[in-house]
Amino acid sequence: MSHPPRLTLSAPVLDAPDPYALAAFYQRLLGWTVVQKDAGWVKLRPPGGGTGLSFQAEPLHARPVWPAVAGEQQIQAHLDIEVDDLEAASRHAEEAGAVLAEVQPDEDVRVFRDPVGHPFCLFLREPESPTEL
Repeated sequence: MSHPPRLTLSAPVLDAPDPYALAAFYQRLLGWTVVQKDAGWVKLRPPGGGTGLSFQAEPLHARPVWPAVAGEQQIQAHLDIEVDDLEAASRHAEEAGAVLAEVQPDEDVRVFRDPVGHPFCLFLREPESPTEL
């Protein structure tokens, strides 16, 4: 193909029994705005635009287990959220309704769970250095 089509990641989508409640949690956590709300669907976007975060109704949602346990619901994806102050961001996450995960694999990262069990990590900005796959 000489000119590939334009592809833009609009938003990762998280399933939840109540997408409106989960969107409200992430709105408190991130301070983002609701830009779309339909039957069983909510989309948030950051101020100034950019990739958002969406939530869809899934009545059969099962909380993932982390760390993984054979035979249990596995995590398919998680969110990484860069912060400038890990301790302050951790307090803010808990005040918004997040729960600190029992297992913490790294002192520079805090793993939390949202109200329906999706994991997300808060981490301090690291200098980026380009690498090849």
